[in-house]
Amino acid sequence: MAQLGAEHPFIRTEYELIELDGEGGLFPSSRRGQMVGEHAPLARGVAGETYALLLDVAGEEEDQVEGVKAYDPTARRDSTALTVVRVVTDGERPRFEVVRRYLWTGTKHTVLYDQIRDLAKSVWRARYVVVDATGIGAGLASFLRAALGERVVLPFVFGLASKSKLGWDFLGIIDSGRYKEYAPSDDPEASELSGIFWRQVAACTYEVRPGPGRLMSWSVPDQRLHDDLLLSAALVAVLDEQDWRPRRAVGR
Repeated sequence: MAQLGAEHPFIRTEYELIELDGEGGLFPSSRRGQMVGEHAPLARGVAGETYALLLDVAGEEEDQVEGVKAYDPTARRDSTALTVVRVVTDGERPRFEVVRRYLWTGTKHTVLYDQIRDLAKSVWRARYVVVDATGIGAGLASFLRAALGERVVLPFVFGLASKSKLGWDFLGIIDSGRYKEYAPSDDPEASELSGIFWRQVAACTYEVRPGPGRLMSWSVPDQRLHDDLLLSAALVAVLDEQDWRPRRAVGR
């Protein structure tokens, strides 16, 4: 309970024996309040800080030949979403601060590959890149892994069990105070994507299935809103499984 918080669905179902119907949403106002940080968004990495990229991959449009297509709020399909987090390791467990978001609708993966590779290497110097390698994302994940290295790129495949665990773990990070969103700013792009993210968070519903596995299904049912930015952010739970101890060079 100290690690996850008293309102965590796992605590409520396993220890308080409360049946959850999901009507209140996965992210009630109390949890959303805990996700708000005080730091400003960034346009690029700051020397001496550690960053990671979290990529949720969507489909591409066959008729798009060139260029990167910006986010299209009228599209009836998910967009490819990238969340950049600053990793702070000054405590017993790492803390994650969102500092930037990117969103592309229908962009060809060959174009995305070039931009994401540059963002990871030149703009943010990412320690890790977590990539949704489910279905159509497998190819992009493979190319990024070849370009950036197997130690850097961490593929994640969405399935019933893996998404359930991701959701539980994401809530644990939030409820322990280790996940924070950037504060409102005068950056129009950051503000627009933050607004979309918070709408997705507020609209997310869930259901905990009976049984020993306590599998949790969670999503944004509104097809006009989607859940791409939310899923991208939730991939931070994969980062929490990594070894964040300082690396030390060993001479011979």
